Amino acid sequence: MAMEAHEIEALLRASFPDARITITDLAGDGNHYAAEVIDESFRGLNRVQQQRAVYAALQGRMDGPAGDLHALALTTKAPE
Repeated sequence: MAMEAHEIEALLRASFPDARITITDLAGDGNHYAAEVIDESFRGLNRVQQQRAVYAALQGRMDGPAGDLHALALTTKAPE
C-alpha cells in the first residue's frame, strides 16, 4: 500500500507542528520518499534520537513488510 506525500507530512506535522518539513517522492511509486525535518525539538539530540522521533511520528506506517511506506530517507536537524 502506498502513501501520498501529504499524508506523510500530516503525520509529521502532528508531532512537529512548527517544523520545516520537505517531502520528496524519490521514485514516483508512493513507497520511496525522502524527508527533511528541521525542528527546534531536535536541539541537543543526536541524529539517532532525532530519527527515532520522526519514525515514532509515523505511527507504525513503516512497520513490517505490510507497512504503507517502504522507504524514507531522513535528514533531521535543529534550525541553525
